[in-house]
Amino acid sequence: MSEDSLLDGAGRYVGPIVDAHHHVWDLERNHYPWLTPEILVPHRYGDYTAMKKTYLAEDYLRDIVGHGIVASVYMEAEWDPTDPLGETRYIEGVSERTGVPGAMVAQAWLDAPDAAEVLRAQASSPLVRSVRHKPGGPGSPAGVAAGERSLMSDERWRDGYAALEGLGLHFDLQTPWWNLPEARTLAEDFPETTLVVNHSGVLLDRDPATVAAWRAALEEIAQAPNAVIKASGLCVAGAAWSTELNRDVILDMVRIFGADRVMFGSNFPVDGMFVSYAGLLETYRDSLAGLPAADQRAVFAGTAERVYRPARIPA
Repeated sequence: MSEDSLLDGAGRYVGPIVDAHHHVWDLERNHYPWLTPEILVPHRYGDYTAMKKTYLAEDYLRDIVGHGIVASVYMEAEWDPTDPLGETRYIEGVSERTGVPGAMVAQAWLDAPDAAEVLRAQASSPLVRSVRHKPGGPGSPAGVAAGERSLMSDERWRDGYAALEGLGLHFDLQTPWWNLPEARTLAEDFPETTLVVNHSGVLLDRDPATVAAWRAALEEIAQAPNAVIKASGLCVAGAAWSTELNRDVILDMVRIFGADRVMFGSNFPVDGMFVSYAGLLETYRDSLAGLPAADQRAVFAGTAERVYRPARIPA
């Protein structure tokens, strides 16, 4: 498509989209501890009971119909931690049957005794491009100031991380923004491994002081050229979804990282508790309208195509 054909008359993107972050789960067939009826873990969105229901690839395909999604990337969904390869095999079957996802981020516990073996097995999958292991750590900026650190500074965990480069794997990092200076050190210590910051650096609210500190943290991690960010997971507990709530932070990510290091992710079905797929895309399209067509295409498709190389959804 020519650049002119990527935008409508209002300067909004209408070209192909790659969804860089979504889930599917069959709660009748598979075990996700956090989604079982009797468990409610702390979650940045508050009570997530509403999403404790099966969400299949067929449901995802219905949600995206008519919205220009040409490829998607599955994110590990905290499947039974004793069987990380089981999730990969399950998603391979889902992809073969439905055409989604076209790539995936797999579960891997980098500090586990069998980390090297699991990473080799994950890397052998035709779908796996990256792995995720949430590193925990300080629960607030005060914890960082007090000297607390996450697993990103743990030697055993870092030994697992060091294996990613040789296997051609990226790392998807989900951690609150106050841990991103620590993540910069990680990224710079392993410059050949792409570090993908998940969910916009986990911005929990829109208090001006919080947003200012979040921006500063993003500016720090963005100094590492091997770091990219997913503009995703922007819902706020107790607040209605709106373009006004999210426009500035979406534009902040593009300004700080550059469009070619930012990618759209729906985080469905999780963010579906707050907004429809159509409403989500409307916010991103409205927020990015006015940017050059090439920049909008990078955020909506190009960055994810480069990082994850997902196969296209069959026509």
